[in-house]
This record gives sequence, structure tokens and C-alpha cells, in this order.
Amino acid sequence: MWVYFLKRLGLSIAIIAVAMSILFVITHMIPGDPVSVALGPRATASMKEEYRARMGIDLPVYIQYGRFVSNVLQGNLGQDVFSGLSVLDIVKRQLPHTVILVCVAIGWSATLGIILGCFSAVRRNSVLDRIIGVITVGAIAIPSFVVSLYALLIFAVTLRVLPAIGAGESGDILDQLKHLVLPGFALGLGWVGYIARLVRASMLEVMGENFIRAARAYGLPERAIIARYALKIAIVPTVTLLGVGIGNMLSGALFAEIVFARPGIGKLIYDMVLMRNYPVVQGAVLVTTALFVVSALIADMINSYLDPRVRASL
Repeated sequence: MWVYFLKRLGLSIAIIAVAMSILFVITHMIPGDPVSVALGPRATASMKEEYRARMGIDLPVYIQYGRFVSNVLQGNLGQDVFSGLSVLDIVKRQLPHTVILVCVAIGWSATLGIILGCFSAVRRNSVLDRIIGVITVGAIAIPSFVVSLYALLIFAVTLRVLPAIGAGESGDILDQLKHLVLPGFALGLGWVGYIARLVRASMLEVMGENFIRAARAYGLPERAIIARYALKIAIVPTVTLLGVGIGNMLSGALFAEIVFARPGIGKLIYDMVLMRNYPVVQGAVLVTTALFVVSALIADMINSYLDPRVRASL
């Protein structure tokens, strides 16, 4: 188990290192002059040169990259171009909003998706199976930003049963939960379909295995066979999907945060790209990438615990 963990940890670190390099290159390929954006059109040539020197962007690219890597290893993600605040502090203020939103979305979508997938597999080719199939495929087909817009129009504007924008009053947990309902629903709806279809396919494969036939031959109740034996094995691919899904939701949260005017890491990156604020963009994307890799690592460790055969695959 520890050998598998160390191998996966090393692979995760390598992925983050590659992502860091790609991030640096892409950020510097963004069109537009960050100095002109930061100082405005009335800035003089001397002011621009001074600003470039202070930010270090007048140095050769390889030196800038070296400084960037060195600062990241020391936990320094740089400073905001406009406010002068630490990028890490800015990201730490916005990140919890996105993490909570993703947890709510993945929580309800995984619960409902697993239940629907199990029912669909147990009632294979029945009317219930076909109804669930139509619903789950439809959920996959609808983009999250479309769900966000219609959820906003129906429940916030027309029915007025849920708040439309914002993250709720600070310290008021009930109000914050109300503000999470619509964006959490919009972000997680598509994943209900993915999870349900995957659980159904995995369950059908597992239900045909010899150990399931042996359990039935011993007279075990069907519910016990499904819950204790079949689902434990069938859930392994779903755990992997959830690990990847958390990372995808971190990026997909951008649409929900924009539509519902919520603070979060996605909206922060979007705003900073428009402002050519390189340090904040690099820091926020790097933190998001690290979370993506960590979620995949946790999913792999859970899979290795549920199915020891996974440890031999690396």
C-alpha cells in the first residue's frame, strides 16, 4: 500500500511540475501589455520601465521562470499587480467559496447518481430502467451554463423561492445554504447522468461474476448481495470518475459563479485574465491544478483500498 502511495505521489508531483511550466508559458502568451493595463493609458515611458523592473518582467523569460518556480517552492505566489496584496491571501479568500460549491454539487450528484444507477442495473430493461436512462442522458446533454440560466429564471426570478445572486450573509449559515442551492444544482446536474450510467454499467458487469452467483447459491438476500458485494466492486470506477469530476467542477464552477454572481476561484481567474494580472492568474490556476491532482490521488488511494488489484496496475 505504501509503495503504491509513494509511486502515485511521485507521479502527482511530476504532473504539477509540468502543469507549472505550461501555465507559465500560456500566461505569457496572453495578448496585451500588462504594464499598460496596470498603469493606464497616461503612464509615461519611465513609469512603465520602473514598473517592469519592479515586477521583474523586464528580465529574460528563463530568469522569470526560475524566479517563478523558486517562489512557488517557498510558498510565495507573488503579489497582486493592482493592490499589492499577496496572491496567496487573495486565493485563500476566494477558494473556500468554490470548494464548498463543488462539495455540495458532487455530494448530491454522487448520491443520486449511485442510487439511480443501482436501480437501473437491478431493474435492467424494465420501464424504470428506460426512464432513468432518458433522464440521465438528458442531464448529461444539457450544458451547466444553460442549467444555471434556467434555474435562475425559474426559481429566483419567476417563483422567487431562492436567492438569485451572491453567497449569502457572512455568519448566517442558513442564508449561505440557500445561496448554494441553485449553483450547486446547476453544477452537479450533468454529473448525475455520468455517475448513474457508469454505476449501471459496472453493476451489470459485476452482477454476472462467479462470486455473485455463489452468494446467491448460498441463499444470501439480494439486498445484501447488492450492497455488500456488488456495489463495493462496481463503485471503483465511479470513485475514479469522482476524483476527476472534482477537478472538472473546479473549472466548471466558473459559469455558476458568473451567472449567480458568486465569489470564487473561477470568477477570480476570469477577472484577472481580463485585467492581465499575471501573478494572480498564475497563482490561482496553480492552486486549482494542485487541488485537481490531489483529488485524483485521493481517488486512487480509495480505489486501491476497495480493490487491491489496482495497486498492481502502476
